[in-house]
Amino acid sequence: MGVEFDPNTPNAARMYDYYLGGKDNFPSDRAAAEQVLRYVPEIPIGIRENRAFLQRAVRFLAEQGVRQFLDIGAGLPTQQNVHQVVAEVAPEARTVYVDNDPQVLVHARALLQDSPQVVVVEGDLRQPGEIMNHPEVRGHLNFDEPIAVLLLAIVHFIPDSDDPLGIIAQIRSALPPGSHMVISHVAVDERPESAPPVEGIYRRASAQFVARVSSEIEPFFDGLDMVEPGVVNLHEWRPDSPVLAPRLETVKSYFLCGVGSVK
Repeated sequence: MGVEFDPNTPNAARMYDYYLGGKDNFPSDRAAAEQVLRYVPEIPIGIRENRAFLQRAVRFLAEQGVRQFLDIGAGLPTQQNVHQVVAEVAPEARTVYVDNDPQVLVHARALLQDSPQVVVVEGDLRQPGEIMNHPEVRGHLNFDEPIAVLLLAIVHFIPDSDDPLGIIAQIRSALPPGSHMVISHVAVDERPESAPPVEGIYRRASAQFVARVSSEIEPFFDGLDMVEPGVVNLHEWRPDSPVLAPRLETVKSYFLCGVGSVK
């Protein structure tokens, strides 16, 4: 279930790239992203924090001995991607990037063609069985050994009608013991009034954004043994430096994340 390439239709991956200050985007993406920023001007901060969380989580798991990473909804390549972070700890580790966007796939394959430890696969999170049983995924990863699955800033593009809880459960059930899941998801607790217009903007884009509050996101971590500090805001998950922001008890959630091991 790939995404057709259309430079005139705003694309979620290219909008994400624009928020990060990248150059892999078109006028339609920039216009839509600027509309979103009128309602939620702090999005670039959240996205940079999401990248920083990804790097901390991947480094943590590599230090715990995980040597296989499956990044679903990988998005356009940027700095310090999963395989690069892992290589700092374990150069022998293997990474699979999965995305359904043709531009993402072209960029990733061009960038990674000389990286034997990395495979790029076309796949759609809404079809988890196809991803977990994909010949290239199975050929590159050993499903008898622990695997870390990364679902970073992607589940909020899966509407309830596609059963995101069921999708996550299906992925979790396919993983061997000792595996982990890493999830992050935008939470609209802090600014619920911005949710309807932002959802409307994304309805005209390649992926539908689903606004959820923290109580609707926390069940996505059910069935996992959460690594401390549990489900928290991005900046609170094992920060590299002291966090000056208020603690979670005194600030509403805006971008929840967590790392959990498969029971």
